[in-house]
Amino acid sequence: MLALRSKALMKSSPAAAARRWASTAADKDKFKVVVVGAGSGGLTVANQIYNRFKSAGKALNPGDIAIVDAAEYHYYQPGWTLVGAGLKRKDETRRRLDSLIPAHLAHIPENVKTFEPKSSSVTTASGRKIGYENLVVATGLQINWSTIPGLEKALADPSSGVSSIYSYNTCDKVWKDIDSLRSGKAIFTQPAGVIKCAGAPQKIMWMAWDRFRKTGRGDTISVDFYTGMPSMFSVKKYSDALNELRKERGVGGFFQHNLVSLDSEAHKATFKTADGTVDVDYTLLHVSPPMGPLDFIKGSPIADQAGWVSVDQATLRHTNPEFGNVWALGDCSSLPTSKTAAAITAQAPVLTENLFSVVDTGKVANATYDGYTSCPLLTGYGQLMLAEFKYGLEPKESFSNVLGDQVTPRSAFYYLKKDLFPFVYWRYMLQGNWFGSKGFIRPTFDQ
Repeated sequence: MLALRSKALMKSSPAAAARRWASTAADKDKFKVVVVGAGSGGLTVANQIYNRFKSAGKALNPGDIAIVDAAEYHYYQPGWTLVGAGLKRKDETRRRLDSLIPAHLAHIPENVKTFEPKSSSVTTASGRKIGYENLVVATGLQINWSTIPGLEKALADPSSGVSSIYSYNTCDKVWKDIDSLRSGKAIFTQPAGVIKCAGAPQKIMWMAWDRFRKTGRGDTISVDFYTGMPSMFSVKKYSDALNELRKERGVGGFFQHNLVSLDSEAHKATFKTADGTVDVDYTLLHVSPPMGPLDFIKGSPIADQAGWVSVDQATLRHTNPEFGNVWALGDCSSLPTSKTAAAITAQAPVLTENLFSVVDTGKVANATYDGYTSCPLLTGYGQLMLAEFKYGLEPKESFSNVLGDQVTPRSAFYYLKKDLFPFVYWRYMLQGNWFGSKGFIRPTFDQ
């Protein structure tokens, strides 16, 4: 009897009722807000939108906001560098997606195939048509592993010496390769063009360099950085400091060298330069692969010529006035700033405020995004250079008044990256309760 009564209480609880409501709502044909993608941007902004309407006394019903994503897991991708450096287990960087979607949000476990902004609808891979009053696109970007011949084969081979922090399946191989290397030539690459967290390719390089040095292998292993870019980093202030660090540590710098193929059996990598191609022998090769917009967004009505979702860089609203109920943030957007999780913390409140204002008043608020992003550049164990900047590649540092110039690597920043940021991400950011440099305080915008 007690067990039956307990079950009855559970069934009648508000949380259980909300879950049933959201589950039923997922079968609807139209939603107040549809969020495509349940990555960092999608989960964060979906919760912030719900919270914003609630705080204004205009709460949406459970199930009015739908998240469309067929993924089984959600990944904390900034943690893959920590896995590659031997500081985290890779299973610490993922959780089941359904465990992260609260009861008040409807979850449609499908992937969007096409966008029909003129009819305010999307169609999923199964053919289901979903209507919306507002659409938020937060799909992330695409990693183009196959564009480098030989890469996928090498990554699948445990003995190839080739690895990458850019996927869950390969990030632990990075640590195995670094830890087992005793002598030879370690090469770290960065492609030309847009990638997520453009500092990550050298973060893992610095961690490997420090590991080699601290374990007595510094004299038997050479470390080289081959990048398709013209400098160490896009922001000159940090780039100059990183280049000086490279010289001090004896790390080779090969700029405008773009990896185009590799032969894992011969341990040979081929790079394209302005003068042709060059073959380079390696013992360990860490590859940061080329990236770009997702195939199903490229060529869609909401994409720009490059394939990114075309949004106003200040308001995050679509640039086409006919698609004024379409919004985007994060890696899939055309925003001209570095694609990082930190950028999401600044973009989501702006998008949320403007979407809320359009629904409430018919026009955008005074909320504008200034391009803020951050790249916590690990430079070794116990040290990190915290790069923060905005549009125009202009530094915008949060701690310089307290700790001094952030171009100087500090242990305090290292522990933010290693311990605080992962905790905050899982506990607060995805729930819509973390606002980056503003902490727990939701930004307010003058009307």
